[in-house]
Amino acid sequence: MAVSANRLELLQIADAVAREKSIDRMVVIEAIQDAMEKAAKGRYGAETEIKVEINPRSGETRMWRLLEIVETVEETSRQIDLKYAQIKSPAAKVGDFLTEPLPPMEFGRIAAQSAKQVIVQKVRDAERERMYDEYINRIGEIVNGSVKRVEYGNVIVDLGRGEAIIRRDELIPREMLRYGDRVRAYVYDVRREQRGPQIFLSRTHPQFMAKLFMQEVPEIYDGVITIRSIARDPGSRAKIAVTSSDSSIDPVGACVGMRGSRVQAVVGELQGEKIDIIPWTDSIADLVISALQPADVAKVVLDEQAERIEVVVPDEQLSLAIGRRGQNVRLASQLIGWDIDILTEQEESERRQKEFTERSGLFMQALDVDEMVAQLLASEGFSSVEELAYIDTNEIASIEGFDEETAGEIQNRAAEYLAAIDRAFDDERKALGVEDELYEISGLTAAMLVALGKEGIKTVEDFAGCASDDLIGWSERKDGETKRFEGTFKDFSVSREEAEDMIMQARVKTGWISAKELPPVDDAGDADHVTDEVSA
Repeated sequence: MAVSANRLELLQIADAVAREKSIDRMVVIEAIQDAMEKAAKGRYGAETEIKVEINPRSGETRMWRLLEIVETVEETSRQIDLKYAQIKSPAAKVGDFLTEPLPPMEFGRIAAQSAKQVIVQKVRDAERERMYDEYINRIGEIVNGSVKRVEYGNVIVDLGRGEAIIRRDELIPREMLRYGDRVRAYVYDVRREQRGPQIFLSRTHPQFMAKLFMQEVPEIYDGVITIRSIARDPGSRAKIAVTSSDSSIDPVGACVGMRGSRVQAVVGELQGEKIDIIPWTDSIADLVISALQPADVAKVVLDEQAERIEVVVPDEQLSLAIGRRGQNVRLASQLIGWDIDILTEQEESERRQKEFTERSGLFMQALDVDEMVAQLLASEGFSSVEELAYIDTNEIASIEGFDEETAGEIQNRAAEYLAAIDRAFDDERKALGVEDELYEISGLTAAMLVALGKEGIKTVEDFAGCASDDLIGWSERKDGETKRFEGTFKDFSVSREEAEDMIMQARVKTGWISAKELPPVDDAGDADHVTDEVSA
């Protein structure tokens, strides 16, 4: 059968639209079919069920009216009686559809306009779907485009086959982009929205810098050098920590390049942003020393449980360590993921002197000893009455000027002091209505029971329903800042493992779980030192 010019023209239009919009040809043909069905309903009645089919090879168009076969006809335009249907098709049965061919129809101006709108909408939907499918798989990549327009500080970027947006807060500060400028940016999100897929780009995202280094440093692209962490103050300064899997390759030198060529290429793209490149190490103490450069660090004290670092610097290095508006210490904190407190040597000395005085005063009051004895105990490193009460007597007797009798007397007084405090806490515990049964849980003290009672936790079942975060607190990190939420045991030295063990004991006592379900105890992990001190 010869294909008419009209049929050829139909296929040519479908091919041209499919190529121009980069969508499947069948999507365009299906859109034309839907448009024809809508136009035909305008002629034969909106309630009429019409089916149009276009042969994708020949362009031949066929049109039918569909009639549902039923026992009793209620809608004559959509249904046909079974006996009449069987006259036309003896095999017909209820629930089937009978097709009646319809003659070709000429489209009037209104019908043609309506069909055009259907086709345009279908093609636009298909184009949006294609764009979403393409860019959802490109999240995490750098794309190139040209500035199409700037709206209220937001930059609309033409990517060739779609548009993307760089919001004002994702632009490098003081960066001026104008119509026609070429721009590179990082795809960090793609969302389906009512007006079509939205592609969000960023030039301030830390991974934008990582991808730029990957383009400039072949060793990063090959995976020999790994970027472990990045902290940025966009347009001003950044810190990047790198490590190498090949001991013969210096990761810092490779990223800097010959005469700084590689790092300068990244700096140029980021509007002159200064970049500090440091070697990554698993030792947090060594890492913080490198991260705070160019300042010199005298001492580092780690609190692993709170993920907090106390750094002591010489007095003259304080402003250098903190940086302008706190930039240096803030970026170092973001890079490592721990909070950093900066102290001068003088401040640390004053704090230690204050702690020494407070401990001496505590020992004088609790043990009823004179100032000299209290200071001797404090200078030997004893920090609490509990430590004196439960330590081996020989440890105290070994202090110069002390003997076994003196050591024994100090321990007796310490024990009496603690017993008096326990009695006071126990009275308060009873007044709060906290059950005696909670004492059967190993690790809980009278003071802890008072803290629990103040939180409304008064029975073993109440305690079994707690989570470790409820007891020891938790930290949330957002925008480089760590916010600490305190738990019920904020005033006690209880680790997460100890809190979980106490909760499990309570759950066994209540019958929620059996003793067999408890995790095995790791003897090697019994000694848990949460604070470490390193001198630089």
